[in-house]
Amino acid sequence: MTNEIVENQELIAQSVRDLSERLIRPNIRRWDEDQHFPIDLFRQLGEQGLMGMLVPADYGGTGLGYREYVTAIVELSRVDGSVGLSMAAHNSLCTNHILLFGSEEQKQTYLPRLATGEWLGAWGLTEPNTGSDAGNMRTTAVRDESNNWILNGAKNFITHGKSSHLAVVIARTGEPNTPHNATAFIVERNTPGFSVGRKEDKLGMRASETAEMLFQDCRIPDSQRLGAVGDGFVQSLKVLDGGRISIAALSLGIAYGAYDAALAYAQEREQFGQPIANFQGISFKLADMATEIEAARLLTYQAADLKDAGKSVTKESAMAKLFASETAVRVANEAVQIFGGYGYTKDFPVEKFYRDAKLCTIGEGTSEIQKLVISRQILK
Repeated sequence: MTNEIVENQELIAQSVRDLSERLIRPNIRRWDEDQHFPIDLFRQLGEQGLMGMLVPADYGGTGLGYREYVTAIVELSRVDGSVGLSMAAHNSLCTNHILLFGSEEQKQTYLPRLATGEWLGAWGLTEPNTGSDAGNMRTTAVRDESNNWILNGAKNFITHGKSSHLAVVIARTGEPNTPHNATAFIVERNTPGFSVGRKEDKLGMRASETAEMLFQDCRIPDSQRLGAVGDGFVQSLKVLDGGRISIAALSLGIAYGAYDAALAYAQEREQFGQPIANFQGISFKLADMATEIEAARLLTYQAADLKDAGKSVTKESAMAKLFASETAVRVANEAVQIFGGYGYTKDFPVEKFYRDAKLCTIGEGTSEIQKLVISRQILK
C-alpha cells in the first residue's frame, strides 16, 4: 500500500470524524428516541462526497475505492450506527446496482442525483415470507403487450423504504425456484402503484428508516429494466458481495465506538481506590475486545483491497461480515458489562451500541447464511 493511499485514507477518516462530531453526535439521542430519519443530513453527506464514493467522477461521484469507502463507514458508525447503515445501503446496494448493471442512459439519468445526495436510494430484495429464500420471491413482474412491466407484491425491511426517491426492485419474472427467474428494475417514487407500507419499530438503528414497499399494478416501461431479463438474482449476489464489506465496516465502526467508550470509562471509573482498568477482570476484557476488533479490521480491509483489485471477494466478504458483525455484538456486550449499571442506561453511549450491533448479524445475510456462503466456497 502506497503512502499516498494511506494519507488519503487518513484524510478521509479525519474529515468524516469532524463532520460526525459536528452534525451527528449532538442529535444521537433525539433521533434514536423519536425514530427520526434525518434525511437532510444525507444531503449534507452528499455535498461532502459520501453518497457516491464508488461512483466515477463522470457520473457525479468521488470515484474512490472500497478502502476509502470502508474508512468512511467506520468513522460514521463509530458515532452512530444508524447513519453508517443508511449511508452504506445507499452506496452499496441501490447506487452500486445501477453502477454495475445499468445502461449508459440509466447511469447518466440516476447516478448524478444519487451520488450527490439529491436523491436517496433504496434496494428491494427481501420479502415478508422469503427472507433468505430469495429465489422463491412472490413479488412478480409481468410484461404486457405494450412492452411495459406490471409489478405486484411487497418488499419489507427496506432501508429508506419510505423516504427514497427511487428503488432498485428485484421481482420474479419466471417460475418459483427456477434458474434465472428474477429481474431487476428501477422504480421511481412517484410511479403509480408504488406505495409505502408499515415503518418498522426497531430495537436499534432507529434513526435509519426501515419500511415496507408495496406494488399494486405498478406499471413501468422496459427502459427501467436493469440488465437482461432473468439476471436479477445473479446481479443481486454480486451486489451483496460488495454490500457485505460495507456491513463489515458498519460492524467495525460500532465495535470501535463501544470499545472507545469502555476504555475511557475503565480508566476514569474508580473502585477500591483505583481505576477499574487496573483490575485483571476488566483489563482482560479490554484486551479481548481490542484483539477481536483488530482481527475484524484486517478481514474487512483485506476484502476491500481484493474488491479494489477486481478479484473475487465472495468468500472474503462473507468472512469479514460474519466475523466483524459477531465481534460488534460481543464487544458491545462487554462494553455494557464494563459500565455496569450505568451501561444499562441511556445516559451513557454503550446501550445504543449494544442495540445497534445486533442488526449487523442479520442484515444483508444472517451469520448463518454467511457460513453457508463460506462453506460452499471452500468446498468447491
